[in-house]
Amino acid sequence: MKEIKIKRENKELRAELLCEIDHHTAKTVREEIDREMLSSVPERLILDFSGVTFMDSSGIGLILGRVAKAEPYGIFIEVVGLSPSLLKLVRMSGIEKIRSIKIKD
Repeated sequence: MKEIKIKRENKELRAELLCEIDHHTAKTVREEIDREMLSSVPERLILDFSGVTFMDSSGIGLILGRVAKAEPYGIFIEVVGLSPSLLKLVRMSGIEKIRSIKIKD
């Protein structure tokens, strides 16, 4: 099964994550998102976690790393589809304090 599905539409890039996010999968997912994001430079990158059943701290790193890559290009990050347990993990990390990111529940 493919770990990620990426769709470009207008000025948005949606990365639908379809795997568990841990140190084994994070690198592959990160590289694919970065490749697409930097080749199309969208206004908004949507990270869709609705297909993620498990995530450890590698998922937080995945999000923060995309923010760091996106900010110089003015790309806004939106995180959607988090399960209640993943939403709690993300909120505990303090990611929502970053201005260029929005967590939707």
